[in-house]
Amino acid sequence: MAFLNFGSLNIDMVYSVEHSVRPGETLASSKLEYFCGGKGLNQSIALSKAGARVFHAGCVGEDGTRLLDMLQKSNVDTSLIRVSSAPSGHAIIQVDKNGQNSILIFGGANLENSSDYVNSVLSTFNSGDKLFLQNEINCIPEIINAAHSKGISIIFNPSPFAADILSFPLDKIDWFVVNETEAYALTGKQETTEILDSFRSNFPKASVLLTLGEKGSYCMADGKIYRQNIFKVPVVDTTAAGDTFLGFFFALYDSFGIESALKYASAASAIAVSRSGASASVPTLKEVDDFLASLPTDKAEKH
Repeated sequence: MAFLNFGSLNIDMVYSVEHSVRPGETLASSKLEYFCGGKGLNQSIALSKAGARVFHAGCVGEDGTRLLDMLQKSNVDTSLIRVSSAPSGHAIIQVDKNGQNSILIFGGANLENSSDYVNSVLSTFNSGDKLFLQNEINCIPEIINAAHSKGISIIFNPSPFAADILSFPLDKIDWFVVNETEAYALTGKQETTEILDSFRSNFPKASVLLTLGEKGSYCMADGKIYRQNIFKVPVVDTTAAGDTFLGFFFALYDSFGIESALKYASAASAIAVSRSGASASVPTLKEVDDFLASLPTDKAEKH
């Protein structure tokens, strides 16, 4: 089984601030750091660090050497990535004293995918492989249709959410990975049970991974609903927490089962939020093993 992540590649500029800038306000930043990011890149690295064999596809500018280097150092196959004449995508990220973030994204090369490129990439994958998509690139409906026609399993994280997502061929999605905001945008529901019921009614063939921040996470799959609590740690930066959760869950659930995959994903995201940066905060599988081994049994086994 091969994992293909057709996703974004961003250079993240992270500003440390007392609070996120308000309208009309000018605010001094205490620190500026550069990281490799983009939801696509973060998820590829998380998948790889959790043990999956990952191919990344997408477009990067000539200024994106550090992005390719980061993927390669994390054992992600970059042979499918195309270099564009457009500048690489980038993000301006404000991280406040509580570790919460506000993000401004410029798409750049992430929006330079073409039909020919999409078909070329998908020609090398087959039924049974897994495709990961987020909403930071163009051509997503085309990618979904082409992948579905080949029997490739599609995992869609509709982030950042935009109204045009509702016009995508969502009936062809095998897994939705959503937080509270994205779940509400797709279902119009806020209560967990109602959210899952809505997905079951509107997308009966799809499974759902729902992350709820401090309230933990839920997985609806195989006719069952699973729940996982969070592991409480000091929060430094939440930027890649969701991407880390997704990567570890899908890298492990086929071999570990859903309950253990949820536990490892929750532990991995806890480690990630205790560190600065996006892709740089993603732990290795050994680090997650060590983290879980250090916990009292009752905490490590809580589902």
